[in-house]
Amino acid sequence: MGWGGGGPGGAGATGAASPGRHRAAPGGPRRCHRSRRAPPVPPRSRCAPPPGPGSLWSRCPPPRGPGMSSAPGPSREPPRYLSKAEAEAIEKELLEDYRFGRQQLIEIWGHACAVAVTKAFPLPSLPRKQPTVLVVCGPAQNGAIGLVCARHLRIFDYEPTIFYPKRSPDPLYRDFTTQCEKMDIPFLSYLPTEVQLINDAYNAVVDAVLGAEAELGEGRGPCAGILATLKHVRIPIVSLDVPSGWDVEAGSSSGISPDVLVSLMAPKQCARRFLGRQHFVAGRFVPYDVQKKFELNPPEYPGTECVVPL
Repeated sequence: MGWGGGGPGGAGATGAASPGRHRAAPGGPRRCHRSRRAPPVPPRSRCAPPPGPGSLWSRCPPPRGPGMSSAPGPSREPPRYLSKAEAEAIEKELLEDYRFGRQQLIEIWGHACAVAVTKAFPLPSLPRKQPTVLVVCGPAQNGAIGLVCARHLRIFDYEPTIFYPKRSPDPLYRDFTTQCEKMDIPFLSYLPTEVQLINDAYNAVVDAVLGAEAELGEGRGPCAGILATLKHVRIPIVSLDVPSGWDVEAGSSSGISPDVLVSLMAPKQCARRFLGRQHFVAGRFVPYDVQKKFELNPPEYPGTECVVPL
């Protein structure tokens, strides 16, 4: 008998089927030619939210947010303050064992410093209509970091101006200079000795004159005039890694007094004497095994942040 045949109205009848019409005889096969089985249910993920009580959802590991590493995180003890020898050892390991390039490190640090400037001085908070920033660069690596910082500040819609009186002959540093020139970032031919001109023209100064690689005596050499001017400016100063004129470990009671300090990789011992309003650290890029080996105890970097305040 067909599906709907044999009853009143023939095959097109829509009336209710008689009881037991499609019921199989005891012990015999079903007479229905169409399957009424429910569609297959896809397997439920072990960590999918359950439809009701009694599930094992609470036993699943918590989901990881953006930027959360799968590696075990370092302890949240206070960060370690590095000596000059320790900072040099970490940088050497990054360059030789992990095969970081020096240009790569300078780019990472310069970008992080620019991000720190944007956090300390957001565009809407600047007191002047033009978002001007003066970046003072020395001849060594810290000066190159300042050049990269200026380039990224320009990308972030600030208006940096660079003072770079003693340009390095290193081809790598010349490349950073060319990049700034191609982006129409102006270079000053001299630093005004009249401090009020600087105060009136800029919202902040980035101090990239001397860094952790500098010897203490360098602050009394050709850079002495620059440091003397920076000591008297009244606008905020952002120092990169080590305030210019400071000893990496002992600090300085007679050097410049920055409002913001950006420590690279990890704070240096001189940062214990920092009395400014904001201290940032840019060390997220340091591999976990290096963090563990040198017991850096870095702060937690939320989300995708590359720099955080201490």
